Amino acid sequence: MKISKISTQYHVRKMIEEDIEVIYNLSRENTLFYKYCPPFVTKETVRDDLKALPPNISSDNKYYIGFFKEENLIAIMDLVLGYPNVNTAFIGLFMMDKHQQGKGIGSEIISECASFLKNKDFTCIRLAYAKGNEQSSSFWRKNKFIETGEVSDKEDYRAILMERKL
Repeated sequence: MKISKISTQYHVRKMIEEDIEVIYNLSRENTLFYKYCPPFVTKETVRDDLKALPPNISSDNKYYIGFFKEENLIAIMDLVLGYPNVNTAFIGLFMMDKHQQGKGIGSEIISECASFLKNKDFTCIRLAYAKGNEQSSSFWRKNKFIETGEVSDKEDYRAILMERKL
């Protein structure tokens, strides 16, 4: 899949191990996220996230991608295609540069992502946010995601599942 076509506004590419520093720098500014979804980011957790896969999913279906404006990383997304079923894409992480938040850029990226996935015959996008994180909950609701009623207990938080039909 030509993931670079996910956005018409930003340069999009798969992130690699050499990008750990820039991913870490973007992530560590988002302290509210880690308040609800511990542990706090480290370079090692970034390295692990680049490779982490859900059960029975090939690395060919994982796209840990960066959205760039000129040379600046403005957002990251961990996108897994075909999970939990072949018609669904799962956003394991979406995070904006703290200085770019509140400008509509995140919603623009999610809208383009939804259109891209719909054109690739996906029918649904799923994700989860950490219970109590109203910033995340509000953002996803604004972007047409609804809670499924499913909750997943993680080690340090409860994950509330949401989905958006395409």
